[in-house]
Amino acid sequence: MTRFYLYLLLLLCFPSQALTVHQLISDGVVLQRNQPIPVKGTTNSQYVSLWLNDKKIETISTSDNQWIVTLPPQPAGGPFTLTIKADEERVINDVYFGDVYLASGQSNMELTMARIEEAYPDDVNDANLPLVREFTVADTYRFDAENSDYAEGQWLQATPENIRQLSAVAYYFARHLHLSENVPIGIINAALGGSPIEAWMAKSSLKPYPQDIAAGEYYANPDNIKTTKESERKAQDDWYKNVNANDKGLQGTSWFSPELNDGNWQNIDMPGNLPGFNSGFAGVWWLRKHVHLNDIPDEPVILRLGRIVDADEAYVNGVKVGNTTYQYPPRRYTVPKYALKKGDNIIAVRVISNGGNSGFITDKPYFLGTDEEHSVSLEGTWQYKVSHQTSNTPSTTFIRWKPMGLFNAMIAPAAGFPLSGVLWYQGESNASRPADYSDKLTAMMDHWRSRWQRPNLPFFIVQLTNFMQRQSEPVESSWAELREQQAKASKHPNTALIVTIDIGEWNDIHPVNKREVGRRLALAAKNMVYQRDVSYQGPKVLSVEHKDNKIVVTFDTELDKDRIEDGLDHNFAAAGMDDAFFWVKATVNGNQVYLQHPSINKAVKLRYAWGNNPAASLYNREGLPAAPFELTVSP
Repeated sequence: MTRFYLYLLLLLCFPSQALTVHQLISDGVVLQRNQPIPVKGTTNSQYVSLWLNDKKIETISTSDNQWIVTLPPQPAGGPFTLTIKADEERVINDVYFGDVYLASGQSNMELTMARIEEAYPDDVNDANLPLVREFTVADTYRFDAENSDYAEGQWLQATPENIRQLSAVAYYFARHLHLSENVPIGIINAALGGSPIEAWMAKSSLKPYPQDIAAGEYYANPDNIKTTKESERKAQDDWYKNVNANDKGLQGTSWFSPELNDGNWQNIDMPGNLPGFNSGFAGVWWLRKHVHLNDIPDEPVILRLGRIVDADEAYVNGVKVGNTTYQYPPRRYTVPKYALKKGDNIIAVRVISNGGNSGFITDKPYFLGTDEEHSVSLEGTWQYKVSHQTSNTPSTTFIRWKPMGLFNAMIAPAAGFPLSGVLWYQGESNASRPADYSDKLTAMMDHWRSRWQRPNLPFFIVQLTNFMQRQSEPVESSWAELREQQAKASKHPNTALIVTIDIGEWNDIHPVNKREVGRRLALAAKNMVYQRDVSYQGPKVLSVEHKDNKIVVTFDTELDKDRIEDGLDHNFAAAGMDDAFFWVKATVNGNQVYLQHPSINKAVKLRYAWGNNPAASLYNREGLPAAPFELTVSP
C-alpha cells in the first residue's frame, strides 16, 4: 500500500507530458508542396508514429521528450488528415499541400483588410477563397533565448468570416497566386507595427553592431522589463489622470453636452491644426459642430473624422460614438439612430495631444452619413476651445521593438518550416538612420536563409512608398536614402525589389492601396518562384552620360509617354561637385530621357524621384514604375 501511494505521489509530482505538435501543424494548415516537411513536437512516449490519411509514414523513437518525423514531399492537393500516435493520439484535419510564404515587417505588412474595407468594399464582401489561408503569429518578444514553438495561433481561411483579420498585402499577394497557379497558398504572418529591422535580427547577425546587442540583452533580464514597464506605466497613468482631472470640458456642464452654450468658442476651419501652438501642444482641446438634419435616417450612419492627432473621443448629441487612442487609424464611428434628431445636431470631439502638432489631417474624408455620396460634409467651420494645457506626455520605451526580441519569439519558431519565399515590408522605422540598412537587411536575409537551409530562398523587398509633403526644391531625404539602401540590398541573389513610389499617400504612413502592392509582389513571385515569363520590374537604367550639352539616361525598355505627368517637372535633379542639386528639364524619346539645364555640363550626379514624396512619372508599357535612383554621370 505504501508503494502504491508513493507511486501516486510520483505521478502527481512528475505528470506525464502530453503529446504536443508544433502550433503551425494545426487544423487547416497549408504545407509546402514538393518539399520534405518536418512534423515535430514533444511527448513522454518512447515511440511516435505519423500517418497521412490511412498511410503510415514512419515510426520513430523519441529523444529527451522531443520527436520529429519527416513527411515526404507531396504534390499540391488536399484535404488530408495527419494523425500522430504515441501514448495518445492527435489528429490534424483539413490539411492541404500548396505554397507557403512568410510575410514579415512592420505595420504596412500587418495592416488588415478591415483597415482598407472602406476603399475596397467588394474585395472584402466578395472574399471567398478557402484555399488561401493565413496563420497570424501573435505579437510577442523574447530576449534571453529563442522560442521553439508558438503559444497560440490558428490557420484562417480567406472567407467572409475571417477576411477582415488577414494582412491586406499578404491576402492580395496570395489571391493573385492562388488564382493564377491554382494551388493552395498559405501565409505565415509575422509582422509588428513600428518595429525596426534590428528587432527581426538574430544575435549572430548583429555581431558588427554591439550597441544593438547590448540594447536587446538588457531586457534578457525580466527584472529590467518589469522595472521599465512599471515606472513608465506610472508616469503615463499620472499624466492622463492629471489631464482628465484638469480638463474643464469634463467639469460642470460637459463640453460634449447638447445643452452647452458654445457661443463664446472660437471658430476654426477644419480639417486643420490647432492654431497658436506652432511649437506643439500637450493637453486637451475640444471641437464642436452644429449639423442640421431634415430627417432622422432610417438606419445607423457613419461619423467619419478622417485622422486625428493624437487621441480622440467623439460624441453626437451627448452620446459617445467612439474613441481612438493614437493618431494613425482612420476614424470611422457608427452613430446609432437614437443619437440623432431632426433639426440641430451637435458633434463634439475631445482631442488629447501628446506634445506635437494637433489637429484633423487634411485630404481625408469628414462626413456624417452612409458614405461620402450620401452624407453631410463636416469640412468647414467648427468651434474650438482649449480645456487644459500641460507638459508633453512622458516617453515610452517600446520594449517589443528592441533588437533580437521579435526574431527570437516570432521568427525562430517557424525556422525550418518549408517556404516558397519571404515577403518583407519594413523600413519606415529605420528611415531616420538609413546608413547601415542594406548591410543589416543583407545579413538578416543570409541568416534566415541559413535557418531554413535554403541559400536561395526568394526574398521580396517592398520599397518604401511616397509619403509626406512634396518639396518645391531638391532637398536631402532620409526616406530616399532608405529606399536606396533597399535597392542596394535587392541586388543580393534571388532577391526582388517591389517599387511602390507611386501608390503612397502624402498624409498617411499607412496608404490603403495594398491591392497594388500585393499584385506587384505576386508578379515578382511568378517570375522568380514559378518561372513565368512576366515582368515585375519597371524601367532599369543602363547608362547616364553627357552628350551634346545634355545628359542622356538610357533605360532597358521603352518608356510609357502616356503616363508622364507635367512634362517630368521635378522628376530629375542634377548636381555638380558642390552637391547643390537643381531641377533639370526632361524629355522622353523611346527608351531615353534627355535632360537639359544651363549648368548641365557641370553635373556629376543625377537623381530621379529623390525625396520623401517625389514626383515619379516614368513607367514601362506594363505600367510598372522606375525605381528612384542616384547615379554618377559619365563624362
